[in-house]
Amino acid sequence: MHAWVIGNWKQNPATSQDVDILLDDLLANVAKKDQTTPEVSSRCQLMVAPSFIHLADVSTRLKDSLILCAAQDISAHSPSTGAYTGDCSAQQVSDAGAKWTILGHSERRQYHQESQDCLLHKMTHAIAQDMGVVFCIGETQTQYDAKETLDVVDEQLSVIKALLAQQPDSANLLAERLIVAYEPVWAIGTGKVPTVEEVSKTHQHIKQTVAGFADSLGSMTVLYGGSVNADNADSFAADSMIDGALVGGASLKADSFLAIADAFDRASL
Repeated sequence: MHAWVIGNWKQNPATSQDVDILLDDLLANVAKKDQTTPEVSSRCQLMVAPSFIHLADVSTRLKDSLILCAAQDISAHSPSTGAYTGDCSAQQVSDAGAKWTILGHSERRQYHQESQDCLLHKMTHAIAQDMGVVFCIGETQTQYDAKETLDVVDEQLSVIKALLAQQPDSANLLAERLIVAYEPVWAIGTGKVPTVEEVSKTHQHIKQTVAGFADSLGSMTVLYGGSVNADNADSFAADSMIDGALVGGASLKADSFLAIADAFDRASL
């Protein structure tokens, strides 16, 4: 199983020109690496998630590259079309070139009050369009302090269990098209970082829990996210329970994003 390093650009960059500059840097550096060390480049799958306004252009530029393109969200209301002003459906973002989507990010849960039912609808729509899902889970500072991390994780993972209860035949598809990203809310963009031991134990719990939902989910890919940067990536990459990283701010600079990917490349040697 190869590692994944995914860049969540959030509401960045501000302009199409800035997006092009970032893509120029990413593509040039990835191409150079692939030419010099092709055996290493294949060990870590890269993916970026631009905003909706830049999605089609980014996916077009990445079409023949080693970098995949994802959406940051999809509509919960319909997998295709409908009277849902401001929403983009799974079919629409797939048509724009995104074959994956991020779901359940803590910022969506917080600012848009996304419920478990909402996320179940979104995951169902993604699967209906054969889209891969990066499903984000994680606890708040208050929950962490109260030692409720695993309880929170279990509750959030129940969306996957609910989907399987509705669609038992989707288990094999989820085995190939589902990634779980553990992101402690208190670590996102704060500079606060849990210890590698804490993350490792939580990832082990996530893997065991998901494996209990279906036999085909016994090798779930689980990423860590939350203030991951070029300086601390090596320590996370060295742990066998951590299969990669979901990166926020550090993904907006090609050097720092690829340095994180290099850390997971080196760990796989």
